[in-house]
Amino acid sequence: MRIIPSMMKKFDNDVSNLQKGLHPENISYWYDKIIKETIDMAPPWLQDKIKVKQDPILPMKFNLDISKRAVRYFMIAVDDNLEEMPYSTKLYFLKVQEIMGSEMDKSLV
Repeated sequence: MRIIPSMMKKFDNDVSNLQKGLHPENISYWYDKIIKETIDMAPPWLQDKIKVKQDPILPMKFNLDISKRAVRYFMIAVDDNLEEMPYSTKLYFLKVQEIMGSEMDKSLV
């Protein structure tokens, strides 16, 4: 019965990868990458209005400080990076996009 240890090892590996994707360091890495790309895409007059800050006490909490006019650049940068992200990180950023989209919709009403 060599199949069971092999399946358990794969299961353990899958769970470990999911956990790694939600580590604060991993989320911070992707925020840094996405913010850099967002700033590169945005016009010069918007670049200083795109920031993210990680909470020092609650490391899973990130404060995204972005101008409404720069949100579309942020969304594009997230979309451009989704394929490279671990699965759980991808889910995290898809949720961020969903929240930002709903907030933008609220501001239009």
